[in-house]
This record gives sequence, structure tokens and C-alpha cells, in this order.
Amino acid sequence: MALRATIYKADLNVADTDRHYYGSHALTVARHPSETDERMMVRLAAYALHASADLAFTKGLSETDEPDLWEKDLTGAVRRWIEVGQPEERRILRACGKAEEVIIYCYGGSASRIWWDGVRNKVERARNLRVVNLPSEQTRALAALAERTMRLNANVADGVLYLSADKGEVTLEPQAWR
Repeated sequence: MALRATIYKADLNVADTDRHYYGSHALTVARHPSETDERMMVRLAAYALHASADLAFTKGLSETDEPDLWEKDLTGAVRRWIEVGQPEERRILRACGKAEEVIIYCYGGSASRIWWDGVRNKVERARNLRVVNLPSEQTRALAALAERTMRLNANVADGVLYLSADKGEVTLEPQAWR
């Protein structure tokens, strides 16, 4: 019998002064059985950094042709494709062909650096690709905020995400690698 996803509920309030976006989102996040709290919370952080009325979680790990998050326009065209982790170069290039903008949030310390050094030259021609590293000590602290029902407040200023919850606060300072 296959294991089922664990459902998490998050009330996310976003105040993004960089984009002048302010909104509240009632989110349902399905955590795949093979997914860690850290990865799930990185997905939530990516949502907070790009929050909009059209941004949505996908089937993620359960579907190989979909990213972790995407934003589509009214015609169904993908404006923004957001991946979490360390995808293969073929997946990255395929995403760059399908979306206006592709953003990869990698985390995991030296493993992310090794991954990026391995795929950097192979994805050079992708002009619509951004790669952002999240420091591992910050993503581990982010994982500690995970609860089945969460109330999160996200403030974004100068590219830095300040996330607070009942269990504490985390500052996430994304590092642009590309």
C-alpha cells in the first residue's frame, strides 16, 4: 500500500515591500511521504517570496512534468515555474522552454554548490533561468517552524524574507547564483 501525502494548512500573511504586494493566503500543502519538513518549508518560503493571486502549488514530487509552484496566466501559459532542490539539467532546460521565467531554490549547503557546479555550463543558454541558494542553517531553522496547522507572517524587504510563526522567527537571506 502506497503512503499518502500529509496535509498541512498554512495561513500566510505576506507583506512584500519590494514588490508592493500585500495579501493573505489560506494554503493547503501536501507533503509527499519522501519529502522532509525542510523541503516543504522551503516551498512555503518560495511561495511567500513570489506570492500572488495566480501562484499555486502543484502536485510537485508526485508529477514529473510539473514544478513545485507555478503561476499561469488566463490562457494557461506558464509565466513563472519554481523548482525547489537540485533538478537535472534536462528538466531545467525543458522548464525554460515552457515558462517565461524559471526559478530554482536550492538548499543543502555544499551539496547545492556541487550540484550547481555540475549543471552551470549545461544551462548557460537558458536566458530565463534564475538560481537562488538558501543557506542551510536558515533552511534548517525554517524546518523547525513546521506544524500541521500554521499561522505564518512573511515580510519581504530588500530581498530578505522574515518569517514568523508561533514557534519562532527565521530570517532567510537568498543568495543569487544566477
